[in-house]
Amino acid sequence: MYKFFKEQLNHKINNHNLRTLKEYCPLDAVRVKRDDKEYLMMASNNYLGLTFDPRVIEEAVKGAQQYGTGSGGSRLVSGTFPLFTELERSLAKFKNTEKALVFNTGYMANVGTISAVADKNTIIFSDALNHASIIDGCRLSRGTVKTYSHCDIDELKYLLKQVDRNTRKLIVTDGVFSMDGDIAPLDKLYELSRDYNALLMVDDAHATGTIGNGHGTAAYFNLEKEIDIQLGTLSKSLGSVGGYVAGNSTIIDYLVNTSRSFIFSTALSPADIGASLAALHILESDVSVLQSLHENVNYMADQLISIGINATNETPIFPILIGRNEDTLAVSDYLYEAGIIGTAIRPPTVPIGESRIRLTVTAAHNKEQIDYVCQSLQNAMKQL
Repeated sequence: MYKFFKEQLNHKINNHNLRTLKEYCPLDAVRVKRDDKEYLMMASNNYLGLTFDPRVIEEAVKGAQQYGTGSGGSRLVSGTFPLFTELERSLAKFKNTEKALVFNTGYMANVGTISAVADKNTIIFSDALNHASIIDGCRLSRGTVKTYSHCDIDELKYLLKQVDRNTRKLIVTDGVFSMDGDIAPLDKLYELSRDYNALLMVDDAHATGTIGNGHGTAAYFNLEKEIDIQLGTLSKSLGSVGGYVAGNSTIIDYLVNTSRSFIFSTALSPADIGASLAALHILESDVSVLQSLHENVNYMADQLISIGINATNETPIFPILIGRNEDTLAVSDYLYEAGIIGTAIRPPTVPIGESRIRLTVTAAHNKEQIDYVCQSLQNAMKQL
């Protein structure tokens, strides 16, 4: 067995696809340190730069001081801290839904929700570029999965037409796609879900705090009260850790009683919940944070376009498509030597031949840093 794993590892090394863990010490929301050298972080999903915000840290500390460092068990066994209730009420209000439920991660929220609301008698229609957690949730549900080409409404409509109207159906999509940075056509997906009697679920992991005035994809399309299931994370724009699902009371109550990743997991720590509450309050009340993000997104897009790289200002995610693994790693290495963390994204995260550098900009970056990144990227691309 050991020989098998060694052969597999050597295969990855020979194919330039070996992944390793690098240790960094965060200095602030956009800078990290390793071996006495500072690096500019351009691969974080900390879109609003709140991980070092004193207001968020203060509430995390208060949560631990009042309720301790851990929750002690699953919420159905050990009970629910008042902080959980407050956060779930705040999330429901934020998403304009009746209720919300907090999970330990966005991954667990997707897996737990899809495998609960769908079963072997359900047909799931899933975007080809949906996140791995959606894919795994579909697999665990044992439902029949029909994958439609990325954001292809006509293909999805064709697939829906082949299914009896009374069959249980679920359409599931990312709101903002994590590797491409584009936005799902949720308005058109909503119309199809109503026309063909299907539940509609959107994963707002990368949309919360970035589009729809920070409220996500449903708000972006003015459909907050219409989408059946809105899922998100606390670990990106909200600077903490955890996931959540928002919807009507029936769906949330059902998940409390049937979602295995919720039922059988020890609850998040009070510090996590306190931080999430503070970040959510900042997002809703401090317009300067979201304004800074949008200004930086616009500036980053303009600078990339000026050096000949195709870019849009829709979201803070900028995929720099390169193609070959070797070339992508070479660009990533060049950036690293220049003091920039720009991670090479390779298969299986993205399709073969579509390796890329995934750059993200946050509210905490400044224009001088963005200029330096774009200049370094231009120099790196010239080396190919």
